[in-house]
Amino acid sequence: MISYDQFILDNGLKVFVHEDTTTPLVAVNILYNVGSRDEDPNRTGFAHLFEHLMFGGSKNIPSYDEPLQRVGGENNAFTSPDITNYYITLPAANIETAFWLESDRMLSLSFDPQVLDVQQKVVIEEFKQRYLNQPYGDVWLKLRPLAYQQHPYRWATIGKDIGHIENATLNDVRDFFFRYYLPNNAVLVVAGNVTLEQVKQLCARWFAPIPAGAPYVRQLPPEPRQTAARKLETEASVPLSALYKTWHMPGRFDPSYQTGDLLGDMLGRSKSSRLYQQLLRTNPLFSNVGAYITSSLDPGLLVVQGTLNEGVLLEEADAAVEAVVQDFMDNAVPDEELAKVKNQAEATLAFSEVELLNRAMNLAFAANAGNPDWVNDEAANIQAVTAADIQNMARQVLRKDNCSTLYYRRTETA
Repeated sequence: MISYDQFILDNGLKVFVHEDTTTPLVAVNILYNVGSRDEDPNRTGFAHLFEHLMFGGSKNIPSYDEPLQRVGGENNAFTSPDITNYYITLPAANIETAFWLESDRMLSLSFDPQVLDVQQKVVIEEFKQRYLNQPYGDVWLKLRPLAYQQHPYRWATIGKDIGHIENATLNDVRDFFFRYYLPNNAVLVVAGNVTLEQVKQLCARWFAPIPAGAPYVRQLPPEPRQTAARKLETEASVPLSALYKTWHMPGRFDPSYQTGDLLGDMLGRSKSSRLYQQLLRTNPLFSNVGAYITSSLDPGLLVVQGTLNEGVLLEEADAAVEAVVQDFMDNAVPDEELAKVKNQAEATLAFSEVELLNRAMNLAFAANAGNPDWVNDEAANIQAVTAADIQNMARQVLRKDNCSTLYYRRTETA
């Protein structure tokens, strides 16, 4: 259970305080309600570029990292299709340094052309290293537009075209910042050895003077129901051929999300999962195989992926996966199997909340999605799932006409 207090500043910044006097630390987490799904299809990768630019100096602070390091703090950030998240952990006695740094970044970036040039090069190099120049790196550049036809989840967070970042201008950067990096488009969570009154005073000093901007009203094209199976084949000089399959499933805070999550766990979360037991141990078609979900706020994907053993045909491996999937639709899962994955999921949740920063992040995610209380509903939602729910979810999600399949064939090197 994550306890919290909350208040909203006049400029629209939503603030949540989670007090924990057992730690000498404080976590300061700022979530901006913008991800790659909010980008112009012809200018993708901007949300991720901004994750980098936000460390390149702000209006009154030329260096972000140095002041934080001097007071024993650490920081980082990440971008997803749904949000951009910045976080700091530091000794509670030095909490004001975090407020000073983050408020100045929210007030305005420095918009230094040299910083833009440097970070463009960094992101372009990341694009090449992670997505173009390593085995299977381009999988999601191909799989996302196969699975999504209309929704902006159809491109990866890094962007769909390296040219979009190469051609970004300073005006593009300014427009993006003042559209999304606003107090009224953000959630601030302060967790640790603090008091509500202390956070209120710090917010009044550092964040309250920042003006609100025009409210962002998200109007994204919904992804139509998939009604026909899709397939794509690609090839490259990779160690082994690989199989990727996706099915559309409910979004992160949909009432049936936990059912889909547990279904994915039973398919391929661990060595006791059905895919591992049947297709790696009993009938070793794969050298590794598993399943996971994308946990997107809008309807996401359940994914099965695996690399094949030498000499195994992709068609053979695909048919074997389909047989495991079909069994979920045809037969109710045993109660003991469901109980096991429920306990695994609940244990993972409990362990994650030991970490102060995770509590801060989870509270921010739920609050941004619409209801901070959702952060405390997870365990009960997991335990409420029944065997009948799993079978119904399997029949709803694991349909052949809801599936997109990518064959990644290995080619022989010259």
